[in-house]
Formats: sequence, structure tokens, C-alpha cells
Amino acid sequence: MDFLTYFQLSLIEIYYVIFIVFIASIIRGFNGFGFSAICISGFSFILPAIEIVPIILALEVVISIFMVPYIWNKIDWRFVFKILSGIMIGSPIGLYLLKYLNPQTTHLSVCLLIIFFSVLLMKGFSNQNINNNYGKFFTGIISGTLNGLTTLGGMPVALFLLITSVQPAIIRGSLAALFFLTDIYAFVLSFFSGIVDMTTIYRVIPLIIILPLGVFIGNKFFVKSKEKTYRKVVFYFLIIISITGIIRIMSNF
Repeated sequence: MDFLTYFQLSLIEIYYVIFIVFIASIIRGFNGFGFSAICISGFSFILPAIEIVPIILALEVVISIFMVPYIWNKIDWRFVFKILSGIMIGSPIGLYLLKYLNPQTTHLSVCLLIIFFSVLLMKGFSNQNINNNYGKFFTGIISGTLNGLTTLGGMPVALFLLITSVQPAIIRGSLAALFFLTDIYAFVLSFFSGIVDMTTIYRVIPLIIILPLGVFIGNKFFVKSKEKTYRKVVFYFLIIISITGIIRIMSNF
């Protein structure tokens, strides 16, 4: 089929990508983050990291728009802009490192750290002392670097919000707003650095129609969940996606 040449994927691979994006959009609608983590884990079986990052950045921007009606009045804009100031420094660092570092080694290190902190949080660990401007700025730098390098930038911010015991609705809303802004920034950087090409655009366009349905379903689950349930789901999600990433990385060694 001629249209497949635009995607540089087989028909089976296209169906596979559609399925991954649908599941990831449901997770994003519920958690407020996690879209990138699901996509990078799923796409890595058929695409190299350098091609995955711009696709996910573009989809993250669009899916954030679809989430606006569900989260607008729950966004902590002060938090968002403090984290954003750090991310603007970290994102170009991550995109620069993407060309030189081994993404598998970096991804493995991130997964191990996320599991460690998730287990601590499940056991009741919290720390209000880091809930200050310096803590938010430093978290933003880490997030921006990881977002440019591995597209896993949402995880350190989610961990920060969980450690400081922020309400689930604020977590979801603030994360959605934050990554709408940061992914626009990272996508522009990746475009001018030559990472984005027309193949990326062709791959993204048909996937856009899947996003609002997934967000709608995820939001329905969120509305019906309790705070304790939300936190538990987020913890298990972080751990499962990290273990999945470790298994995939180790299988390639």
C-alpha cells in the first residue's frame, strides 16, 4: 500500500502504534502523566529512540489540549511556572545528550530510581521540606533533562508532588498544564535541531483522532476514584512501567 511509505511502518506496526497510543491516552487522562512512559516502552520495539522522542512530544502537546476541559480549574499555576523555569534549562541539555549518551543506560538508571522512590512513598515516606522554590527549580531541571533525553520527564515531577502530599486533582491538573508548555518548548527545540522531519508529522497526524477518546475514558476513571486509590494506582503504575523498561533494556544487552 502506497500510503505506508509515508509512515515507514508496516500495517501491523501501525495497528500496534495505534493500540499503544490509545492505552497511553487513557493513562494520561487518569494520572495526568504517563503518556510518554507508555509510548516509549511500546514504540521501542519497532522504532529507535531518536525517532520516538519527536513523535511523543508532538502527541503530548495535542493530548494536553484535549485535557483542558477536565483540569483547567485544578491547575496550580505558581507550581507550574516554578517547575517550568527549571525545565527550560534542562530540556536543551537532554536533547543535546540524546545525540551522545546511550539512551538504554540512561533509561535503566531512571527506572531504578523511580522504583526506589515509589517503594519509599508506598511505605509512607513524605518530605515537606523540599516543597520550596529551590526544590521545585531543581526538580524542573531534572525533569527537563529527562524529557529531552528519554521523554520520561513527568515521572520526577509526579514523584515530587506525591512526596509533598499534594491532592490528586491538583497533581493531575498541574502536570497536564506543565507538560503542555514544556513539550511545546521541547518540540520546537527538536525541530530546529533536526530531530523532527516529515515522517514524524505523517506518523502523528492519524494518531491525533485517538487521543480525545482515551482522555475521556481516563477522566471517567479518575472521577470515580478516591484519593487513596489514585495514589495507589500512580505508585503501581510507576513501578510497573519502570520494571517493564528494565526488562526490555536488559533483554537488549
